[in-house]
Amino acid sequence: MATSNATTPEAYLTELPPGRREAIEAVRATILEHLPEGFEEQVSFGMLAYVVPLERYPKTYNKQPLMLAALASQKQYMSVYLMGIYADPEDEGWFADAYKATGKRLDMGKSCVRFKRLDDLAVELVGEAVARISVDEYIEKYEASRANTKAGK
Repeated sequence: MATSNATTPEAYLTELPPGRREAIEAVRATILEHLPEGFEEQVSFGMLAYVVPLERYPKTYNKQPLMLAALASQKQYMSVYLMGIYADPEDEGWFADAYKATGKRLDMGKSCVRFKRLDDLAVELVGEAVARISVDEYIEKYEASRANTKAGK
């Protein structure tokens, strides 16, 4: 499943084949366990998303909630998107070093950590990455990143 039309996390999970569902549910449980107060889970862009609700921060460039992390079942792999570490080179370095220390192979794009099996993913490290930033800190980083853009001026 590369995209989903689900509107709730439960509906998203129901669409997944059993092996994928178990892996996504395990990562989801870790994310929810570590998710700082003020973020909420929803389905956005066809994946499970962990966002700053629009009621809390409506000033996003695309009028969508500001996303901290997301979890998806793609066609060839599963992925967890960690925009919180993508937003900060220091955090990105911390994550890469910590991942290497787990002994697992890191398959990462800009913010996307890809995995084919749950055992391939450093799940607890994903939880730590999600827990590293509060809603207020994340909004500050977002606003700082937009300050020098045409829209932010």
